[in-house]
Amino acid sequence: MAKKLRITIDDARVPIASLRDRVYELMAQLPDNAVTTYGDLAAMAGHPYAARIVGGIAHGGPEELPWHRLVNVRGGLAVGFPGGQEVQRQLLEQDGINCGDDYRVIDFEERRWRPYQNK
Repeated sequence: MAKKLRITIDDARVPIASLRDRVYELMAQLPDNAVTTYGDLAAMAGHPYAARIVGGIAHGGPEELPWHRLVNVRGGLAVGFPGGQEVQRQLLEQDGINCGDDYRVIDFEERRWRPYQNK
């Protein structure tokens, strides 16, 4: 029987395939008017210290998922987004999510999706 590929993150063993699948599931649940962060997504997937891995998963993820609504912890748009931050901003604005000239979501805390946390 083949073993699952695993990587070490802060002394935790993370099975990549199951983390990837969970990230995909969560992104499919992301409400249309909301954004989430790499860290929030990692925490919701059960691996709170795997934000960078979530970024890597996002880069190769299914195109039908709303990756443009994945932002950094300060609500900033992704520098490595395909087409750049301007394309990400345009996609967000099509969803009714406005960004400032600094490429940050204007009402970030109100739009931040963290269903595991009481507001």
